[in-house]
Amino acid sequence: MGRYPEADLSRLKRLSAADRPTKVSVTEFARPLEPAAAAALLRSLPDQLAAGALREVIARTVAAHKAARPIVLMLGGHVIKVGVSPCFIELIERGVITHVAMNGAAAIHDVEIARLGRTSEDVETHLQAGSFGMVDETGSFMNEVARVAARAQLGLGEAWGRALEDERAPHRDVSLLARAWRRGLPATVHVALGTDTIHYDPGCDGAALGETSLRDFRVFAGTLAEARGAVVLNVGSAVLMPEVFLKALTVARNLGASLAGLTTVNFDQIQHYRPRVNVVERPTRAEGARGFSLTGHHEILLPLYCSGVLAGLG
Repeated sequence: MGRYPEADLSRLKRLSAADRPTKVSVTEFARPLEPAAAAALLRSLPDQLAAGALREVIARTVAAHKAARPIVLMLGGHVIKVGVSPCFIELIERGVITHVAMNGAAAIHDVEIARLGRTSEDVETHLQAGSFGMVDETGSFMNEVARVAARAQLGLGEAWGRALEDERAPHRDVSLLARAWRRGLPATVHVALGTDTIHYDPGCDGAALGETSLRDFRVFAGTLAEARGAVVLNVGSAVLMPEVFLKALTVARNLGASLAGLTTVNFDQIQHYRPRVNVVERPTRAEGARGFSLTGHHEILLPLYCSGVLAGLG
């Protein structure tokens, strides 16, 4: 035993998801824009600044897909909450996105949408009441799957996606984790212990989360071994995914990966230090590599990007 007292999580007052008010419903999710409409809108934009950068990012994504290079989507929780998952699922279905990597918050929102059809709390109100994240169903499900995954030597994203499919979660068609599992492409979840609401579930097993998320790190580094000519999108993660990306890319480079022709893009509502240096700048010094920063509301910019890519594929 350690010398310091610990909070007794077994005494926490849990509540049912049915009793928790939420701010986001699956009925509010995006419907992918028609590619022809996206192409017309993109043509109408001036050939200046961010509009030109968006066109080039789309063109590089299309070129990477046609050259059979990896296209990696990294995301934070806000991206799920604003309802753009269906747009990225269209790219998964077309074989464009080849790897989905997310932080723990994104996984929680993705799982809740799949199982409950709603997610996202009023954090300030629930914090004052001591009920923020105290949903029994979410923590119980995700932590039990993590324990099973550790015993079976699975990655965390793979295990959560498979579990959603196995239980036939009612809204799994708009889950990135479930769709990745269904389509056979890697989905990895990169967890920092103590950052997510399921970590104070009494059944949380830190060893299981650590083992399965570390396995996902190695899977991610394996994908980045093919970084030459690849496209990496960082969408709405200000700290965790840029840090994980930098370390996984270092592993890949140490093992012989080329960064020539790599395209990195940071999509966010404001630009932060770590995405700028770890995603956009540092990895793109090789020949033909480029980094881009595109600033805007996820719920507007991301459907346009996704549909622009589909238009570029014809």
